[in-house]
Amino acid sequence: MQLLSLMLFVIAGAGTPGPNNTIVMASGAGFGFRRTLPAIIGINIGFPVMMILVGLGLGQVLNQWPVVLDVLRPIGVAYLLWLAFKIATGPTDVESRREGRPPGLIQMALFQFVNPKAWTLAVAALATFTGFWESFLAEVLVIAGFALVFSTPCTIAWTLLGVGAGRFISSARHMRIFNLVMSGLLVISLIPAFQEIWSSLQPLLG
Repeated sequence: MQLLSLMLFVIAGAGTPGPNNTIVMASGAGFGFRRTLPAIIGINIGFPVMMILVGLGLGQVLNQWPVVLDVLRPIGVAYLLWLAFKIATGPTDVESRREGRPPGLIQMALFQFVNPKAWTLAVAALATFTGFWESFLAEVLVIAGFALVFSTPCTIAWTLLGVGAGRFISSARHMRIFNLVMSGLLVISLIPAFQEIWSSLQPLLG
């Protein structure tokens, strides 16, 4: 029952809109599935690795010095705002899209360490689904394994949704509208992170 709950948690977290899914959907529409594949792999390797690191010690560091997360969060938000700008101003014709560069494997793997949603999911999963077995390490590895197995189809589905949308976009104007919508969704997904940043700034502002 615990593993079923974990599976549903991972699917819900990976399948709902967020930075990763918006990025691969926009990339799928602009560059196709094959060229987006490195980004898919990067996301679904980077997130489990981050989860393992959080479980094996980074989480203790964050508990002792929560200011570290307060520093990482704005970095992630700034990167995503830059990415939203790149999506909004991205090429709108087929030839330019072929010449462009979609997000890469290493780029998306490292991005998980500053992705606000990834941090929220990792901390929530480790807090909720550990403490039931004798081996904490085994629990962490199982959670990371579930993240790899059940998040990957979700990321692929969002990419294919973007690929399908890209095939129906018949003009540069339509592609510009699509890019702006994807950029807007990426910014909207940052609202919880903005709220956390504002909360962390409140004591400093008096």
